[in-house]
Amino acid sequence: MLSRVADAMYWMNRYMERAENYARFMDVSFNLSLELPPDVSEQWQPLVVTTGDWELYQVMNKTISKQKVIYFLGFDPKNPNSIYNCIINARENARSIRPEITKELWAQINYLYYFVKDGLAKKIWTKRDPRMYFDEIKKGCQLFWGIIDATISRTEGWHFGRIGKLLERADKTSRILDVKYHILLPSPQDIGSALDIIQWAALLKSVSAYDMYRKLFGKLTPSGIANFLILDKEFPRSMLLCLEHTALSLKMISGKNSGYSNLAEKEVGILTSQLEYADINDIIKTGMHEYLDNFQIKLNNVSSAIADSFFSIENSITKM
Repeated sequence: MLSRVADAMYWMNRYMERAENYARFMDVSFNLSLELPPDVSEQWQPLVVTTGDWELYQVMNKTISKQKVIYFLGFDPKNPNSIYNCIINARENARSIRPEITKELWAQINYLYYFVKDGLAKKIWTKRDPRMYFDEIKKGCQLFWGIIDATISRTEGWHFGRIGKLLERADKTSRILDVKYHILLPSPQDIGSALDIIQWAALLKSVSAYDMYRKLFGKLTPSGIANFLILDKEFPRSMLLCLEHTALSLKMISGKNSGYSNLAEKEVGILTSQLEYADINDIIKTGMHEYLDNFQIKLNNVSSAIADSFFSIENSITKM
């Protein structure tokens, strides 16, 4: 497979996963703003921090407000990570490899492309309740994943796409958990309060984990939720499962069943093994924020290793 095609498949999926995550985050945050007690300020800043775009937001905006955050994360053409730009970039990557994807997949990406352009033109962020818009983005992205699994052969291209989706998913799960532990709760005395429970429930809903968590564990506890989102071996958005499936796809691409054949496999293998043998009590004891911050650094190293191993021009020339 050409490195150009692999790169486009990887980023097409990564951008779509990012768009779905942002839509879910904002949908849940909007619902949370309606449930908070009157004396609690709406917490839109943590949402921007979760996405990793806080510094850019500060450059572009002097104040925090619901409407400004919704515009910035959902519609702003100047924010490279807004839902609008994620869908635009996903479509551009799909267009560059049009012969490699199915007509059903291309039609779905085109639908979302025109949907977000229409949303920008109609200034949806100014509406009193924009949740229907974000719900349609979520459904559109989920249909995208279903079409990929139903119509794309499990070749190298499919695996590169899955790797992009899984790395983006692991990153966003770690970021939203980090924000809750580090800055979301306003004061220590609120731990265990009704506000605390509402926020933990919102966190689970932000990663579509609420129903599965309650089915397995029932009571909402910080350690139980952290364990579920970091170390669970069956939940599709847990950090560990995302990395395990990334490792499997890399091995399918290389055809090597044991050891590693490139830097990407090595980095993913090391990070996966660190999570496999981690204990949530040790993580909490040593510092949840420090652990998740370190994880994000290592995950960025994984992304760089994948780019260097498969997408770089120098590596492509070496392989020829």
